[in-house]
Amino acid sequence: MGRLGYVSYCWSIGTTSFRTKEFNRKIEAQLAIMQRFRALPENVGKNWKANKPLQKAYYEYMQECGFVEGQAQRPDKDAREKTSGLCDIGVLDTARNITPVGERLLSVAADNDFSTDNDLEIEKDSYIYFKQLLKMYTDIGGNIVRPFVVTLYVLHELEYLSYEEFTYLLPLCINSQTMELVMVGIKKCRQGKMTIDDMIGNVLQVKDNYQTALAYFQTQRVTEQVICEIGLNRKSAAYDKSYYPVYKELHDIVFDGKEDCLPLYEALGKVKTKSWWRKLLFETNSTSVIKKQGRAALQDVPILQVKSENAFRKAFFALLHLYKAKATLGDYFDLNRRYMKATDTIIFHDGKVELDVLPTGYVADVRDSLQRIMFQKSYNLYQDLPLAQIENGLAFVQENVYHNLSVKFGYELQDTAAVKQVVEAKRYERFNRLIDKRFTPVKLIELFDYFESRNDEKLRELITDNADVPTMFEYCLGIAWYLISGRQGQVLEYMNLSLESDLLPKTHAGGGEADIVWKYAATDDYPCHTLLLEATLADGTNQRRMEMEPVSRHLGEYLLAHEEEEAYCVFVTTSLALQVIADFRGRKHIGYWKREGDEERSVDNMKIIPLKTEAIKTFLHLGFQYAQLYDIFSKAYASDVKSPSQWYETHIVKETELRNRYS
Repeated sequence: MGRLGYVSYCWSIGTTSFRTKEFNRKIEAQLAIMQRFRALPENVGKNWKANKPLQKAYYEYMQECGFVEGQAQRPDKDAREKTSGLCDIGVLDTARNITPVGERLLSVAADNDFSTDNDLEIEKDSYIYFKQLLKMYTDIGGNIVRPFVVTLYVLHELEYLSYEEFTYLLPLCINSQTMELVMVGIKKCRQGKMTIDDMIGNVLQVKDNYQTALAYFQTQRVTEQVICEIGLNRKSAAYDKSYYPVYKELHDIVFDGKEDCLPLYEALGKVKTKSWWRKLLFETNSTSVIKKQGRAALQDVPILQVKSENAFRKAFFALLHLYKAKATLGDYFDLNRRYMKATDTIIFHDGKVELDVLPTGYVADVRDSLQRIMFQKSYNLYQDLPLAQIENGLAFVQENVYHNLSVKFGYELQDTAAVKQVVEAKRYERFNRLIDKRFTPVKLIELFDYFESRNDEKLRELITDNADVPTMFEYCLGIAWYLISGRQGQVLEYMNLSLESDLLPKTHAGGGEADIVWKYAATDDYPCHTLLLEATLADGTNQRRMEMEPVSRHLGEYLLAHEEEEAYCVFVTTSLALQVIADFRGRKHIGYWKREGDEERSVDNMKIIPLKTEAIKTFLHLGFQYAQLYDIFSKAYASDVKSPSQWYETHIVKETELRNRYS
C-alpha cells in the first residue's frame, strides 16, 4: 500500500518561521522593506509566484536592511516563509505586493501615532489587526474556517479558556461538527468527566484518514515502513522511523514479559514526543533506577495491560497520534497567541485567555453574526474597511455594547465616561496583579541587574520578547516609580509606551517618546508639580552625544509650554557619564532658550537630577517613598558642590544612606 494521506485537522495563524521577537515592530519593518524592494526598478511588476530568483533577491535585500542575520540554506524558501503570515492577514497579497490595508498600517507606523481612534479604545495598529483577523480565513482539509472569529465566539460562550484549552482544543474547531464536539468536551473537562487527551483523541478518531490508517495497521506485519506509513506525517514519512524501536520494545514488554525497560526509555529519547511517552510509561526519569527496577519502574497504564494484538496496536496507534497532535498544537500556541495579542482585544494572563472589557460587550452584541461567518470565506481581506462593511452585523453599536457591559457588571453604564471608568479600573486591577506577581521590588532589582549587565535574553525571558530592551527599561523604570509613589498616579497614562492587552510593553518600528511624564498633586511634603523621567541605556560617549541635548530640550520645551507649572527631570541610566552629570548640573545656571519668530523665550533654573540604576535599586530595597526622594533631590539641586562625582556621592549616595540610617 502507498503512503497514507495526511489531512489537516487544526488551524493556525501565520507560519512558525515568523515566530519572531518584537512581533509588532518586525511586521511593520518588513512591510516597509517589501515596499522599498518592490519599488526598485528591477522588481517593479515582477511575478513572485514560482520566481525563486526574485525570492532569493528579497532575502538578500532583507539581509542588507539588517532584518535577517546569517545565511539561510534556501534563501528563496526563507523569503516565502517570512512573508506568508503577512499574506494570511492581508497586509501583503499573494504576489507580495503591499495591499491598501498594508499601506494603512505602514502609514500609522510612519506617523508614529498609535493612539486610539476607534470604539474599542485600542491602538490604531491593533484595530487594523483586529479587523484583519476578523476577515482572515484558512482552508483546513476542505473546511473553511476563520480562526479569530472562532476564538471570539468560543470565548463569549465559555467566558474564558485555559492555556491548555486554547492550545490543544480551540484549533481543532475547523467546522461546526468539531466546534460542537470541542465546546461540549471543554465543559466536561471542567467538570472532571473527561480529559484534554480524551478530547483530542475523540476529534482525531472520527477522521477518515485516521480510521483508514488504523484499519491498515491492524492487518499488516509491523515493519519500520508500516510505522512510517501509519504515522500520517505531513512532510516526510521518514520522520517517524524513530517510533519503530519504541513499538518493538513495548511489544516485547507486553507480550514477551521483557524485564529490561531501559532500551524502551532510551528509544523514547529519540522521538519528538518523548516527554509525554516517558511521563505516561515511567515512574522515574532516572536511568539507573530504571535499569535496577526493570518492569517495576513502569506505570500501571492501559497499553501495558492489553491482552490482544489488536488492542495493543489500537492503543499504540492512539498514543502515537495523540502525542504527535499535542506536539503540533503546542508548536502553534505561541504563534496563535502572538497574532491574537496584536489585536489588543484578548488577554493572556495567569494561565487564562479571556476577552478584554470593551471587546466582551462588543462580542456579546455581534455573537450571532460571528456564528454565521466563522466557517465562511471573506472577500475583502485587502481593504481597510470599517466594521460595518466587513460583514453585516459587525458594526459597533454603542448602546448595545454598553447594555451588555451593564448586564455583566451588574450596574448601569449609560455613557462613554462611565464605560471608560470601568475599563480603566479593570486595567489597573490587572496591572497591580501583574506587579504583585512579576514586578515586585525584589524582582525589579533583579531586572535592573540584568539591564546593567545587558543580559538581553534573560530580560526577554522575564519581561517580554515583543519589546526591545530600551523599551523594557523604560517600562521597568515606570513600574519602579509607581511603587516608589505608593501606587498613586495614572502610570499607564504617564508611560509613553504602547502596551499589549496584558499590559506588557511592545515596540513599534518608529520607536516611541523617551519621556515618562508624572503628575503629582500637592501634599504636605511637596507642591503640585510634574516630573519628567528620562531613561537611557547608552553609556560613555554615546550617552553624552545622545542624551545631553534631548533631555535638556524635553524639560525646556515642557516648561515653556506649561509656564504655570513647576516641573523638573530625573535622568536614569545604568552607567552615568561624568560629563553628563556636569552638564545637567550646569542647567541650573544656563537655562534653556528658544526662538519663536522674532521673539526669544527662555526658562531659568532647570532642575535635572541624574541617577544610576544602582540608586533606583537602593530606593526599592529600602522602601523609600517619593516624598523622601523629592526632599533629597531638592537639596541636591540646591547644592553648590562643583565636582560632579563628589556631588553625586554626597547628595545621592551618602544622603540616601543617611536617610535610611535615621528613618
